[in-house]
Amino acid sequence: MDEGNSEQSGEAAGQAGGRHSRAVSAARLLNLLASNGLRHILHYSRAGGQMDEDDEDEDDELAGFFGFRRRVRRGGGDPEPPVPSEEGAKLMASGDFGSNSYYTDELKKRRKSLATRTMWRELGIDLSGPRQEVQSITQGLIPGSVADKIIHFDSRCYSGQFSDDGNFFFSCSQDFRVRMYDTSNPYEWKYYKTVNYPFGQWTITDATLSPDNKFLAYTSIRNLVCLAPTDPLDSSEPSVLDLSSSSGRQFGIWSVRFSGDGREVVAGTSDNSVIVYDLETRQSILRLRNHEDDVNAVCFGDKSSPHILYSGSDDSTLRVWDRRSMGDRREAGVFIGHTEGLTYVDSKGDGRYVLSNGKDQNMKLWDLRKMMTSAKFDTIDAQDYTSGFDYRFEPYPENYYEAHPHDCSVVTFRGHRVLKTLIRCHFSPPDSTNSRYVYTGSADGKVYVYDLDATLAGTIDVGQATVDTRPQDPDMTNSAYDFSSRSGDLAWQTCVRDASWHPNAPVLAGKSGPGETAEMHAF
Repeated sequence: MDEGNSEQSGEAAGQAGGRHSRAVSAARLLNLLASNGLRHILHYSRAGGQMDEDDEDEDDELAGFFGFRRRVRRGGGDPEPPVPSEEGAKLMASGDFGSNSYYTDELKKRRKSLATRTMWRELGIDLSGPRQEVQSITQGLIPGSVADKIIHFDSRCYSGQFSDDGNFFFSCSQDFRVRMYDTSNPYEWKYYKTVNYPFGQWTITDATLSPDNKFLAYTSIRNLVCLAPTDPLDSSEPSVLDLSSSSGRQFGIWSVRFSGDGREVVAGTSDNSVIVYDLETRQSILRLRNHEDDVNAVCFGDKSSPHILYSGSDDSTLRVWDRRSMGDRREAGVFIGHTEGLTYVDSKGDGRYVLSNGKDQNMKLWDLRKMMTSAKFDTIDAQDYTSGFDYRFEPYPENYYEAHPHDCSVVTFRGHRVLKTLIRCHFSPPDSTNSRYVYTGSADGKVYVYDLDATLAGTIDVGQATVDTRPQDPDMTNSAYDFSSRSGDLAWQTCVRDASWHPNAPVLAGKSGPGETAEMHAF
């Protein structure tokens, strides 16, 4: 069922008696009447008809892939994790996340300010090396909210990333196109190519660049991955990779990543599976089905080796797979701590640390040495600790926190909003930030940047930076404006789904919608 098209054809806007009302298509109404959808209708009525049709999730397209989750009554909540985090502070002092000298003057046991560091650099005092000194200064800088560049699209933007060398940026949109930009000068982007996904459902869900930047793999809610050359002079059609098994079972793909050597891609699917596909033989070589729900995110643990895989699922678990010991097809270990489904996972690339975002409004840092064994996990029912929160429609209780009794995460980060879509999180790059931060998009239109001790280092207000930067669109189903204010007037709506920190320059790019923008923010 093409829900997006049904909404476009069945939706109308009007105003009567000072109160805005909107018609809902029959297909949409049937969907809303299912389970929690009834609650959404009641909420819609109480809110004066303010239903945000632009907030549909990319995994809300095909009813056959998923349904509304079961609901469990919430308790009174638990005390939030202490901030600053003691374990996070230890990591900051260890030198693994930012240079040690930035945080403490070992002789006088005091924090060094940015002004002091700059003065000492200019005086030539206490220099341990030019590169380290530059890093120790730049790692304390956060991009500002003022947008230095804004690119508008005619459809929602779902994701976008810089290449590892910073010379390339791609942007995925709901019109099933991936647009590519030359960012060798990070302040002067040059558009040079667009590739299409001809079999799309709802949106392009994910894309990934090969390590040599020569190929882009991208996918949708299909079992097909397109592989396109990035060379602007190469106009050939993309290759189509079929990740389904010989049985021909159909599914959607939520996440896809290249291996560090560029020979394989790993995918997370609506079939509750993790699939590894060999690009040379053009066939799936590994299929793992241990998850109990959609696999929303996958990645390799280390760019130098394809052996370790991470997968995050709506079953609330982050699983670790070691391909060197897959005789029983079991995970090597499990990270437990989220109480709702995971939306994204990102590896630091050192074979040790991994980051995850969850629908429980928590971002978590994990250490591979502290994962739970499969034997212990077998004694736990993960479903006992989740409420089945449907983040597509339901609001999450403000400041609500529920501790997981088996939480094995190192640090928990809170404050951002993980609602409406699969919002992504990342480690900051080692060169331009000295790996000091973790950062995430948010449903409130901001990028949140955290220190490793869980304190908020800063925010980039993408919504404010882009407000009213494009005219009001009469097509309300695909507009940056929505009837969300109490007066019933049009208001600018922004949800930051993804962000990318340039690996070498003091630049951060945000991807937001329904504002349909990509923005570049500099220090």
